[in-house]
Order: sequence, then structure tokens, then C-alpha cells
Amino acid sequence: MKVVGLITEYNPFHNGHAYHIRQAREKTGADYCVAVMSGNYVQRGEPACMDKYLRTDIALKAGADAVLELPVPFATGSAEYFAAGAVSLLDKLGVVDSLCFGSESTDVSLMQVIASVFTEEPAAFSARLKELLSSGHSYPADRSQALLDYLSSEGCSEETLEQVGSLIAAPNNILGIEYIKALTRRRSSIEPVAIQRTTDYLSKALSSPFCSSTAIRHLLKTRSAGAAFSMTQALKTIRSCVPEEAYSVMAENFGSRLPILADDFSALLLYKLLSCGGTDLTDYLDVSPELENRIKSCLTEITSFSGFIDAVKCRQYTRTRISRALLHVLLDIKVSDIARYKANDYVPYARVLGFRKSAGPLLKAIKKNSSIPMITKMADSERRLSELGADMLAQEVFASNLYQSVVFHKYSCRTKNEYNHGVLVLP
Repeated sequence: MKVVGLITEYNPFHNGHAYHIRQAREKTGADYCVAVMSGNYVQRGEPACMDKYLRTDIALKAGADAVLELPVPFATGSAEYFAAGAVSLLDKLGVVDSLCFGSESTDVSLMQVIASVFTEEPAAFSARLKELLSSGHSYPADRSQALLDYLSSEGCSEETLEQVGSLIAAPNNILGIEYIKALTRRRSSIEPVAIQRTTDYLSKALSSPFCSSTAIRHLLKTRSAGAAFSMTQALKTIRSCVPEEAYSVMAENFGSRLPILADDFSALLLYKLLSCGGTDLTDYLDVSPELENRIKSCLTEITSFSGFIDAVKCRQYTRTRISRALLHVLLDIKVSDIARYKANDYVPYARVLGFRKSAGPLLKAIKKNSSIPMITKMADSERRLSELGADMLAQEVFASNLYQSVVFHKYSCRTKNEYNHGVLVLP
């Protein structure tokens, strides 16, 4: 049995994701495809535009054999924590042979060179990075420059430096490097495999047959805000960019269960920030002392989640970093939580969101070989999880309950809670 792992968000699922699944199977010769997917919140520091069960349903119909949930502390973390958590989960299943990811480059060998520098952190690289960070620029930009300066000092050719510079300028390449770094640190036998991305993931242009999730979310957002074009026109535009399975789910649930936007959480965020009062916001993940000062100084200016990000934004912090920090405050995800999870090897359980009946042999193999418990029934979780695992799952339940409350408030749609929903099983 050969198994390929995918690390995904499907926010929302589009033709590029279906292509990714097909290519992953073809390139690796896999019998089964396991997707580790973010739950109701995603890595850019926002709620998913549609809930995890809708996205799981689409993923299974579109070719995944099983969908496992990436716990919320990692799903909303930086690229490093996102990758470390997801790779930890795949590695601990004991059955995954390869990890296939989409990136702007398919030069895995060069990614491995870069990943080795980031993993080993040579003294010269670390010193240069510290020097650059003191200038007040963003961490991603300073780390990239420190890498180039270090490789130059090691005698790399101008051609190689140019290739590295181009590679680390693309966000999905950076995520791919983080996957390889996590695999290296674990000494995992899982083989990294890169697939060429077909679109710019930040592009807001809808072009058939391939477009970005960003473009679809932008259309859903503008339509939700009452744009001039009709609902029929919006769905017709989306239809050419997504598999029929995804279109059917979006069309059926648009305006009754989706889209969910960051600004739907504005009142909750304001309440949480006000209730923190004089407490130290740096207890929360991604909130530095400088960012805490900016958040507190802008507190009276808040009108919306996105508006607050605009008020806080400065040269040192990207929008995504600020959004993640605010989301971590809202979801009560603290630095101490991540420290505990990291010290105990990241993810302590594998929660199954859904699977295909034909994947029975895969689930049996996971049950036999996994080093962590596989959770299919929430009612059984208490007796099967360690204290650490129970704490992480409790964070997931809280975060999901919050998401469901927003769905109900916005659409008057009552969805099943985490204990009543159950695992999705498709033919």
C-alpha cells in the first residue's frame, strides 16, 4: 500500500486542488490520498469561508480518501508551526510514504539546501538575521536577506543566489521549505514531492479553469456585501473554476451557511480585547510587545476586524501577522500552549473528519501503525487522550463552537456541534 499525504485548507476547494490530488496520485503511484486539512480557521489568520464539514464533503467527493483535521493552534500558526504540526500528524500515522505539495518551483533539491540552513541555523546566518531584525523590517523579509547573505559568504555563485532569491520570494515555495524542514527535523522517511502551481494564489482574477482561492473568496465577499451583479452571475462565474462537487455545495449553501468572513467576528474580537483590560497580550501567540502597544493604542478605533488590521498595520508587521495575532487573542491560543505542544512533539491525536468507504484498508493500516490515537467518536476522546491531547481538543471545540455561533447569528442556521456531528462517510 502506497499513501500520499496532502496538507491543505481548501478555502474553498477549486480546480487547482482537484488537479493537485490527481497529480499527487500520478507522481507518487499512491493507492490512497490522505488530506490533513485546517478546520474552521486558516493560516492567514481568518475564519474559513465555509465550515470544515462542507469542505471535507467536497474534498472526499473530489478524490481524497480521508480527511484529518489539523488542530487549530497549528492551522492558525505561522508557516513554521503550520508545517510542523501537519508534518507531525502525517508522520505519526505510520503509513504515509510521500508528502506532495504545490509550489511555484519544483526544485526540491534547492529547497532542501535552504531548509538545511534554516534547520541548522549556522552562527553566521543567525548573527546576520539578528542584525537585520534590529532594523525593524518584517521577519520573513529579513530571514530571506540573511539567507542570501549567508550563502554568498559561503561562496555560492551568482546564478545560484539568483535562483534562491527567486525561490524564496514566492509564498508557497516558503511553505514547501517549511515542510521539508519539518521532515528533516523529524528524520522522517516521508519523501517530499513538489507539483507546479497553476496560478498566483494571491490573484483576485477569476479565470477558467484555474484560479486562486483568493479570487473565489473575493467574489463571495463582494457578492455577500451586495455587489451589483446577481447571485446567478456570481455562481456562474465560480462554476467554471471549481469542480461540480464544490459548485453544488456552494450553490446549495450560499446565503444560508456561507460565506463566513473575518468581519463577522468583529463584535467578538472587540469584546475580547476590551475584556483583556490591563492583561498582558504578549501571552497570546504572535503578539510581540510592540504589536501589543499598537493594538492597545488603536483599540478605540475598531469598527471591524479588517478595519482594525488596517489601523494596526505598519512596516514591521504584515496584515497576515496582525490577523493571526488578533485571531489568537480571540481564540485564547497562548504562547504557553504552543510551547507545551512543541515540547510534546506537536500533534497528539489524529481526528478523522471524513473518509470514503473504499478507504477501509487505509484506516485499518493507520489504526495498526499510528503512534497516536485515531479519533472518530468525540464521546470516546476523553478516555483515549492524554491530558495534553484533551487540552488541545478542548481548544478545537471552543473554536468550532465560536464559529458555529457566528454562522447562526448571520444566517439563523443551526449546525450540529462537535459532539453531535459525527464523521462523514462517503460511498
